[in-house]
Amino acid sequence: MIFKSFYCFVIVFLTSFFSFGIQDDKKLNFIIVFADDMGYGDIGVFGNPTISTPNLDNMSFEGQKWTQFYSAASVCTPSRAALLTGRLPVRSGMTSVLFPNSSNGFPEKEYTIAEKLKEKKYKTAIVGKWHLGHKKKYLPNNHGFDYYYGIPYSNDMDKINNNKYWAEYERNELNSKSYNVPLIENFDIIERPVDQTTITSRYTKKTIELINKFKDDRFFIYLSHNLPHIPLYASKEFLGKSKRGLYGDVIEEIDFGVGLIINELKKLNLDKNTVVVFTSDNGPWLVFKSHSGSAGLLRNGKGTTWEGGVRVPTIFWGANIKPGVIDDIGSTLDIYSTFLSISGIEQQKNMHIDGLDLSETLFKKEESKRKNMFFYKGDELYAARLGNFKLHLKTTDWFKEPKTHDPPLLFDLNIDPSEKFNISKDNPVKVEEILNLIKSHNSKLIRRKASVKR
Repeated sequence: MIFKSFYCFVIVFLTSFFSFGIQDDKKLNFIIVFADDMGYGDIGVFGNPTISTPNLDNMSFEGQKWTQFYSAASVCTPSRAALLTGRLPVRSGMTSVLFPNSSNGFPEKEYTIAEKLKEKKYKTAIVGKWHLGHKKKYLPNNHGFDYYYGIPYSNDMDKINNNKYWAEYERNELNSKSYNVPLIENFDIIERPVDQTTITSRYTKKTIELINKFKDDRFFIYLSHNLPHIPLYASKEFLGKSKRGLYGDVIEEIDFGVGLIINELKKLNLDKNTVVVFTSDNGPWLVFKSHSGSAGLLRNGKGTTWEGGVRVPTIFWGANIKPGVIDDIGSTLDIYSTFLSISGIEQQKNMHIDGLDLSETLFKKEESKRKNMFFYKGDELYAARLGNFKLHLKTTDWFKEPKTHDPPLLFDLNIDPSEKFNISKDNPVKVEEILNLIKSHNSKLIRRKASVKR
């Protein structure tokens, strides 16, 4: 009987060890798939009725679908800085969008996920959009990435003619020759203008190539798509295939690529020790009408701090992530802290980290540590969320004058995710509580200019 009990104990112990030992051994790989301007409602599993996304849908069934996950900013550059550093953009100085004539870029003082993971000998690579400075000293290879293959900024920049955007689509065959956008490998321009009709498939193929190259090492790959940011392009294999039109073609090609990556991980038996995150940098760019995405039931889109601008579709998959739907709050800020925690890497002690460790939610489905969120437009705080409630000090539509609200607007996002019904008058105590949270946040905030060096 004693032997039998001991035998049962050993079986239980070994089962537990192999169930959770992967993260205990600190040997997980990481892949982030970051879409550009994809809306909350652009994926089937997040409610889209006409865009077919079977791979992302299946990824959410096998992993975790996060329904209240936020980007740290509602435009390109700040959202990417926040993702890679776990810090609000106002702390790094990366608060506005960079352009081809911008002289500044990602501060040397900041630490990226890639830099920190290299402390554990990770192989690191970025495929796709960088948008944190195109000059050599700002490029990814100087910020922790071993390899870079992609476009340094948005795909609508470097326009070389006066054609209006819509004129690009008044022909039988798409081409991207109106944009003198470079494709860079490490520090070298290898194609200019880049053929954007094939860029999504090339990014996917390059990612799969890197997975195979790094398969015997620990690795971190950041796949940052330039699309569905306008101008929209799809390869011949996907052009005209979606019920949703060209925008749907673009999303369905991205979805197909995600499927190829997942299948490659499974083929190489890397699915049990690789965490894959799919999310977006911000909400849809609504001014481009049918060429923009949808925020679903959420209000407004890109460039605003309404829910449609900052709440993004997010899926975690792989390793021992416990499947399910997570209705707790999370943020792209938290990916930094989560990856470091899983890898057993200490965060730097000389600067404030806004990200929180979500690993207990991923692997044990415990409640998310994130209870609040601050929403900035540029370097100004516009709104804050605490629990179910979101308070707006200011609001704006895309490129319109902001409105200051006194008293502030208050919404219960569990009941009213569309932010239609202002309940501030009936909830003065809650308004005051969030105002005190903002006051505390502001008192501790250290703003930094992008020119500060390490």
